[in-house]
Formats: sequence, structure tokens, C-alpha cells
Amino acid sequence: MHESVFFNFGLVSASEPNLPALSASGLFGKGIFTTLAVYEGQPFLWEKHWKRLEKDSNDIGFALAEFSKTKVRDALASLVAVNSVQNGRVRVTFFDESPSELWPYSSDPRTSLLITTGDFHAPAKDLSLTLSPHRVNSTSPLAGIKSCNYLEKILAKEEAKRRGFDESIQLNERGEVTSACMANVFWLKGGKLFTPSLKTGCLAGTTREFVLENIDCNEVEVGIEEVRSADEIFLTSAGLGVVQAAKIEERILKHYRHPIMELLPLRPE
Repeated sequence: MHESVFFNFGLVSASEPNLPALSASGLFGKGIFTTLAVYEGQPFLWEKHWKRLEKDSNDIGFALAEFSKTKVRDALASLVAVNSVQNGRVRVTFFDESPSELWPYSSDPRTSLLITTGDFHAPAKDLSLTLSPHRVNSTSPLAGIKSCNYLEKILAKEEAKRRGFDESIQLNERGEVTSACMANVFWLKGGKLFTPSLKTGCLAGTTREFVLENIDCNEVEVGIEEVRSADEIFLTSAGLGVVQAAKIEERILKHYRHPIMELLPLRPE
């Protein structure tokens, strides 16, 4: 992460922002975030990211009223310039600092904004996938929301790492493929491209949406064998871009250079 951040529209050092420990964000992770790619100094797919932030804030019940799209976009652009980000990532996070009913204290309801920047993730060379033992609950009130409560995803990825894999595919309670821990998943089979539908409980990723707008793709509800038998598998996210998997468990995957790999701007090596 880069040294300077924006906290409630003030430029400060990354070590300075603080949140009340007894707030809903501090105790329960009540907040939302999005991560944008930056290409040649410009945030990518900003409108899609803001639309999802507004939806997610409404879904979990806190207001962004004092943070307009224009103000946040201007703050984001300023931080990108201050930190000299030509190609990298920006995370926009909103925290609910309201007191909780379970542990009340005297404080006015408040939403805080934190904007941070960093370099792109370096994708694993010969990225390997496995099946996660941890299921996604498609009926959860957090299903499909990019919440700050991200521990389940982190633990699932760490479990895969302990077994020697880079990422894992997660199923929902019905045994349907949802996504990877930290990315949406696409696969090619019989010359056709597939991705899990939003009915599975997967996150409506902005890169996923961009792919669907530009490449013919089938949204499906299927089991893991459809992915295990795929010709190619791709992971997509703002932080990763589009990354092709080299293998799923012990099976080596083909590399045909599908058009999905050419869809986003090139990233520096």
C-alpha cells in the first residue's frame, strides 16, 4: 500500500486513520468496499463500482448521503495523483461508525470514507486451483455484497494455500459453483464460455460485468465437475485483471489464448 491515503476527504499518512472500536464497523465489520484498477493514471469502470457501492450500502442499511459520486471520484483522482499511480489499484471503503444495539455507547451515527492505493497483485505463475471445503451460503444477507466482513473468503484462500494451491473454487449450499475466493470464475468448454449466475450467490464483480458486456457468455448453475472438465479456466477481478489458470488440482489445462485475455488494458510486467 502507498504512504498517503484519503480519510474523510483529508490527505493523511496511512498510519493515521482510526475507527471507534465500539462502532458497528469495529465490532462486526459493518462496511462496504470496492477495488478499482488504475490504467495510465485513470480509474477503470468507475461508474460500475459506484453503482455497486450505492446498492450495497442500501442492502446492509447505512447511508452514503454526505459522500456524492462526484466528491468521491475527485478524492480518488487526487490520491492517485499524489501517490503517482500510473498502473495499480484503488480501494474505496465506507465504514459504519454508528453504535451497535448489542454494545451501545454515546455517539452520533456516522459513515467514514477511506481511500487507499497500491500496486497491482502479481498473479501466481502457473496458477493452480482446487476445490474449497468451505461453502458459500447463497441465502445469507451478505451474499453478493462486497462487505468488509471478508474473513470467510480469507480463511478459504489460506486453506488452499496450506495445501499448495494458489486459489480455490467455492460451491454454495446446493453444490453449485459460485466463484474463487477472491475472484469471479469463467471457463471454456466445447468452444463456449461460462460463468456462474448471480443466483448462485456469487459477487457481481465489475470485471465480470465488463466481460459479459463484451463477450458472449452463458450464466449457469452447475456443479464442480463442469469446471474440472473445462478446457480453460479464468479468474477475473479488478486487482488481478484476467488470469488464466494453469491447472485445477492435478489436471493441466489448455492454453488457447481466448479473447477474454485481450479484453482489459495490458498491465506492465
